[in-house]
Parts: sequence; C-alpha cells; structure tokens
Amino acid sequence: MPKKVLIITYYWPPAGGPGVQRWLKFVKYLPDFDIHPVVYIPQNPSYPIVDLSLKSEIPKDVTVISQKIKEPYGLAKFLSKKSANAISSGVIPKKKKQTLIQRLMLYVRGNYFIPDARKAWVAPSVSYLSDYIQKENIETVITTGPPHSLHLIGMRLKATLTIKWIADFRDPWTTIGYHKKLKLTKSSATKHKNLEKQVLETADTIIVTSNNTKKEFVEKTNQSIKVITNGYDIEHLPKAHKDDKFTLSHIGSLLSERNPKNLWKVLEELVASHPDFAAHFQLKLIGVVSEDVLKDIDAHQLKKYINIVGYVSHDEALMQQRQSQVLLLVEIDSEDTKAIIPGKLFEYMVSETPILAIGPRESDVEHIIKTTNTGYYFYYDAAEELKLQILTYFEAYKQGNLQSYPIGLKPYSRKELTKTLSELI
Repeated sequence: MPKKVLIITYYWPPAGGPGVQRWLKFVKYLPDFDIHPVVYIPQNPSYPIVDLSLKSEIPKDVTVISQKIKEPYGLAKFLSKKSANAISSGVIPKKKKQTLIQRLMLYVRGNYFIPDARKAWVAPSVSYLSDYIQKENIETVITTGPPHSLHLIGMRLKATLTIKWIADFRDPWTTIGYHKKLKLTKSSATKHKNLEKQVLETADTIIVTSNNTKKEFVEKTNQSIKVITNGYDIEHLPKAHKDDKFTLSHIGSLLSERNPKNLWKVLEELVASHPDFAAHFQLKLIGVVSEDVLKDIDAHQLKKYINIVGYVSHDEALMQQRQSQVLLLVEIDSEDTKAIIPGKLFEYMVSETPILAIGPRESDVEHIIKTTNTGYYFYYDAAEELKLQILTYFEAYKQGNLQSYPIGLKPYSRKELTKTLSELI
C-alpha cells in the first residue's frame, strides 16, 4: 500500500508563475515511488497570477484538501489593486519611486503580518490537519515556502503529533531581496529571524533549491539540509518553428533592480554599428516588465526593436523558449541573489536554445550553465565579452546553426529529482 505524505502549499493551480511548478511536478511523479501525495491548499487564495492551463496538469488520482484562508489583500486591493498584486508577488518599486500608499502597504505588510500575509491561515490549518493526519495515518508532512507562514503550520503539527516534518525552502527567508524592502522595525526584523531559526532547528529535514542557500542555512542550524533544485519535465509540445528574426527573449519578470544596463548599451552599439544586425534583431519581453527597465531600454534607442508580449500561460512560455534564437536570463546583481535559481533556467536548458545569462558572481546559476554547456554567463560589468558573444550567436543564426549542445542534464529532470525527494520521505 502506498505511503501517504501530506504536502502543505499555498501555490497550486490555477495559480500561475514559477511557485506552483515545483510541487505540481513532485506530485506528478511521487506515485512512481510508491508514495501517495495529499495536497493541502487554501480554498479561496489571492493569487497575483492565474494560469488556468495548469489545472490540466493536476494528476487525477491525487488527493487535494482545502480550507478557507483570510488574507489582507482584499483591503489592499481596495486601496490599490496594482500595488497589492505587485507587492504580493515580490515586485516592489525602488524606494524613491514608491507612492505614499505603497510605502504604507510595505510597512503594514512587514510589521503587522509576520512572517507574511498568510499568517491567519496557520491556526485553523493546524486545527483541521491535526485531526486529518491522525485519521489518515499520515507519518510525513512537508511544508513549502514562501509564504513561510506555512512552515509555522508544520512546526505546530510537529509539536503535538508524532510526525516527520520536512521544510522545503523554494527561496531563502530573511535574506531574500524583497525582505529588506519591507520597512521592518528592529523588533520586527528580530521576530523574523527568531521564527526562521525555530523552523530551521525544529524540522527533521530541510530542503533548499541551491547550494548557496545550503551554505547560508548550515550557519544557522545543525539539522539535515538537502539540496533538491527545480528541474525540467518532458513536455510533449509540437515542434516549434524558430523566429525569422534574431530574437533575444526574456521570459519572466524584469524588475527594476533586474536591469542589465550594460546589455542595453551593448545592443545599442550593435544596432548602430552593424546594419545587418539591426535588420534582423528583435528583443522580446514576455512577462511583467518594470517601467524603469522600459525607460532604460528606450533611452538606449531600442524601442523600435522591442516586442512586449506580456504574461503568457506556461505552455505558451515553453513554445516561446523554443521559437527564440537566444534566451536571456537576468538576475539582480547582489549577494542575496547568488542563491536564486529561476525555475525557467531548467526549461531553458532543454529548449535547444542557447542561454545568455547576466547575474552576480559565484551564483548557482553560473555553475549550472557552465557545467551543462547550455550557454554563457556574464557579470553586470561585462561589456566587450558580452558584445562578442552576441555577435557569435548572430553569426551562427545567419548560418542556420544556432543551437545549444547540453551535457549532463539528467540530474535535473523532474522524475530524477522526485526520486531524491522520495528517499527523504
């Protein structure tokens, strides 16, 4: 008889964005390892992004249970729907450009909703799940965050029941970039760190998605820490026809601080000095793009080369990856983002499309791209090297042989990663 495992997650279809993909795929493959997943989700969540196409990916035999959640985003949207959606998804404007309402919302979010805006779901979830776990003879509980308040559910269940608790950190807690923008008081910052420490010291096993996050957590706890990255799945999509244009595509959010100004400068110079490049070049932006980024692109005379697509479904994003000539991956240039590995990286890696990545030094992304031979990684201060690589890609495009030649991808397949998870369970 399959072993049951309870997975507590906030993001689940029809939620869109990268947060839902990780556990949707784990749930897909866990039955292959004789484990039956029971997924606990909010009944009436406030998702900033919705992707109805993902509902078709929910396995038919999975057990999904839910309870109502009280969230503050209803009031926040009354004040400013745009700001509420942006803040709930981590898109926070630069300090000097924040409106009074945005500053107020950030202060309230950071100091009155600790660890996050889903804190009100903790107590009723513990009450409901305590009975459910005992009734169903569940021995293992997994919580995944952010939102990190879900880890508090696991911690309270662990305190009263005989269970194994695994805490999965898709992102860090107190060191993630947006945490510093929450206008925390000294007291609130201390509360966050104390809660983080309690979770790290109480969970039986901690899962992280990058080696840099593991290095951070090793300094905070003696508990077992396992790296299980995000990964790629085998998607049965129709063969994509490559864009006729030399298309550099960025898929995902381009935040104000995720703004590679040197790239815009290099592209401006290439357009000005290479008429052939200018005739074929297209910059495709798929997803949310901040006004700051668009203004910088415009300032570099690139407006006529931009194709702003906006948010698309996951299936459409996969098709766009395969249609593009080069895929851009940009991460914020800071110490805090070295540990961030965007889920799209793994999809990029199997798209047969070369990657051009820009980010901080010593990041996990840099290591993965280099060891899998899926593209090139540059730092923010790169210019001439970046220009030469784009020209190299462009020459290959003109000759009709622009593609990637990946190696060592198997460890990043969703099924292989689920096997590792099953061994922990």
